[in-house]
Amino acid sequence: MQGHQIIALTVTLAVLAGCQTERPVSAPVAVVVPESNAQGTVVGDDRTAMEAAVDAGPSAAAPLPDAQQTGLALNPNAPDSYVVKKGDTLWAISKVFLRDPWFWPEIWQVNPQIQNPHLIYPGDTLRLVYIDGRPTIMLQRGDAARVVPRVRSQPFEAAITTIPYETVAAFMSKPTVLSKEQIKGAPYVLATRDLHVAMADGDTVYARGFNSPAELGTHFNIVHIGDALRDPDDNRVVGYDGIFTGAGRVTRGGDPTTLIMTESARETVPGDKLFAGGVDVPLDFIPSPPKVKTNGRIIAVSDGVSIIGQYEVVVINRGAIDGLAPGNVLAVYQAGDLIADTANKGFLNTMTRLGSSKVRLPDERTGTFMVFKTFDHLSYGLIMEATNVIRVLDRVENP
Repeated sequence: MQGHQIIALTVTLAVLAGCQTERPVSAPVAVVVPESNAQGTVVGDDRTAMEAAVDAGPSAAAPLPDAQQTGLALNPNAPDSYVVKKGDTLWAISKVFLRDPWFWPEIWQVNPQIQNPHLIYPGDTLRLVYIDGRPTIMLQRGDAARVVPRVRSQPFEAAITTIPYETVAAFMSKPTVLSKEQIKGAPYVLATRDLHVAMADGDTVYARGFNSPAELGTHFNIVHIGDALRDPDDNRVVGYDGIFTGAGRVTRGGDPTTLIMTESARETVPGDKLFAGGVDVPLDFIPSPPKVKTNGRIIAVSDGVSIIGQYEVVVINRGAIDGLAPGNVLAVYQAGDLIADTANKGFLNTMTRLGSSKVRLPDERTGTFMVFKTFDHLSYGLIMEATNVIRVLDRVENP
């Protein structure tokens, strides 16, 4: 190569390295080819991580050499590689490789040279390798298959989230349980034009209490503050029922701010609270067990359903003051029934039922819960897995 060509190439690389993108760009990093002794079946077809995990069947324990110390266990059907796809979640990907997805940080090999090593994008390949006999998940960006210098410049919005964003955002904009902190900081309905009580599409609402001027066209949901919710363990108030009454968009700024109703579900009255429709909830946390011993209960569920299933949003009576943080994973247990022991009473069992001793059956695990938003005394979370019926007042504790 001639000298002037070398100089030109050097200048070009320097210019590229200094370019700005939609988010901070890391220095070029080497993509490492994993070891060839990986075990398992490659998952690189069109299935998402959740589909692959479901197709693999129940995850029996496959303990690691040091499982006694960590409790870590691979999914026995763990592949040696997985290509990340649009629609995946970190939880589902973790379940492809692990029996217990919240142990993901234990095997995730981060690269300190990458701007945010926890972010995973569609097209990335995750490879299961063994380092000193211990399984490790390594990230190979894009479709690179050899050691090459490269720059990562994909916006955060394209990254794989830990849990389904749409489910969480919908609940946060129309909360069915409100903390004291939320109520205190939210703007409120001052009055309605012509003093209407039953609102309809096109009616006008005036509101105050905005922390900053509301932008024209901003969408707000209107929520009525209902009854207090009490902790079933000590009867203290931990939150309030949130009842969706309608929605509107800002048509004029000022104090008061003017909104036009775009939806009306029930009566709207002065004092009802406004919550932004497009709530931004950070979901780049990593699944993890709580750092403290946690024992709580489910105190409410979105949409007022009585039987809770996978990806239902629920509220528990423990929060930041109790040591919980977004990403914390808890096991859900159904309390065992209290029954009379009449097994050895023979034909007199019916007659002696009232005098029989009572026995509490063992609690049975029915699901897995992940925290995505904490307040002082309560937390919002998602039921990630449900193996049986889950109901309000079921227990949650460390997995």
